Amino acid sequence: MSVNQIIQFLVVADECRSPEEVVVELEKLLRVYRFDYYGLLRHPKPHENPMKLVLVGRWPDRWPETYIAKKFVLIDPTIRYLAQAQKGFRWRDTIVAFRNDPHRKRMERMMGESIRFGLEDGYIFPIHGRQGLLGNMTLGGKPVDLSPVEMSLFDAVAKKAFWRLLELKKETDELDAAASVDTKMTRREMEVLNYLADGMTSNEISKVLQISNHTVDWYMNGIQDKLNAKNRQHVVALALRLGLIT
Repeated sequence: MSVNQIIQFLVVADECRSPEEVVVELEKLLRVYRFDYYGLLRHPKPHENPMKLVLVGRWPDRWPETYIAKKFVLIDPTIRYLAQAQKGFRWRDTIVAFRNDPHRKRMERMMGESIRFGLEDGYIFPIHGRQGLLGNMTLGGKPVDLSPVEMSLFDAVAKKAFWRLLELKKETDELDAAASVDTKMTRREMEVLNYLADGMTSNEISKVLQISNHTVDWYMNGIQDKLNAKNRQHVVALALRLGLIT
């Protein structure tokens, strides 16, 4: 397979003037590589319906409903592996990483069910921002062997398609907000925020950081003001939504 088709997409994507045009060009590339199914998604958090975060995609009939009904997102080895991946990887390689996991049997059943739906194998390419994992592009269907060069280029395709779609859909506001909030947060505020997200009280945080309770509360109030949050629970919810914490 020629990498020229990939390079052509990377160039043409910037010339697209609508999300539909990006999808047409992306699907043209995927047909060349014989990927039957794909999705570009924002990264789901636990207990969140990943299908509501789909920017664009095509799946086997009834697979999304099955995936949601059986709560596969909680044990999906590809999603769990995605959390620590820095570059694209193959679906079938993930089950090996969880060979000693207590949910291994459920993972194998999920993979077996996906094969029955025509998702025999595939790849996932993570998309990172300054705040961490923001989304991914997943490609699947019949097994396709990508070379290391093609893997690197598809990493670039994932990023290009993800950001171009967000830009054309005018949905970059929330991600931009995360960046702007991040520049206003001090290092100490980020420390306090992460400890708060771990469920620690002001007293516990003060001991870890070796500062007074009053100082911790002062930082908390500052964080709350910057996020326009109603209370500490709202602080954590907003910080998760903005990608400041994971």
